[in-house]
Formats: sequence, C-alpha cells, structure tokens
Amino acid sequence: MSNRYMRLLVFFDLPVVKKEDRKEYQNFRRFLLNDGYIMLQYSVYSRICNGIDGTNKHINRLQKNIPPKGSVRYLQITEKQYTEMKFLVGSPKKQEKQINSGQLNVF
Repeated sequence: MSNRYMRLLVFFDLPVVKKEDRKEYQNFRRFLLNDGYIMLQYSVYSRICNGIDGTNKHINRLQKNIPPKGSVRYLQITEKQYTEMKFLVGSPKKQEKQINSGQLNVF
C-alpha cells in the first residue's frame, strides 16, 4: 500500500427539471458530502484519499452511488498536483484550507 496522498475530483451535470431528478441530485450530493467530499465549485467536489487503495475504495463507492441520468466524471490526481492548482479569480474557501494531507493521521 502506498502512503502517497491522492485527490479525487468529481464533476457532474445532473438534470433537475423533474421532481424525481431533483431528488436524485440531492441524494448524490448528500452522498458526496457524507463520504468526505468538499464542494470546490458548483458541481465540482474534491476528496483526499490515502494511497491507491484508499482511492480505489472511494472510486468503487462513487460508482455504486451515481444517479441514473446526467453526466458524472472523476479525475484522480496526486496531492502534489492538486496543490499546484492556481486561482485565476477568487481564493480557497475556509473548508478547503482546513482539509489537507498534513492533517491526515495514519493509524
């Protein structure tokens, strides 16, 4: 098992016109938040993972919870690549500053 921290970025575009579609959207968003993802922007969520095994575990969980309609994508990158992300406008949210690999404990 690798101790290299990884990030999962999840991007989605889900229909919300019909009531049942809005419910699917809410359920998916709730799953992401309950599974430790933070919202970077609307429909863009990020989660830190411990190594490849942890990343694969969360990819499997993500695949089991995707809604039946719309578009959901993920991108797996290293923590170092993630920290190289630049802001063109705006700044990191308070929640983003609180969650980073330096704050993870390995048991």
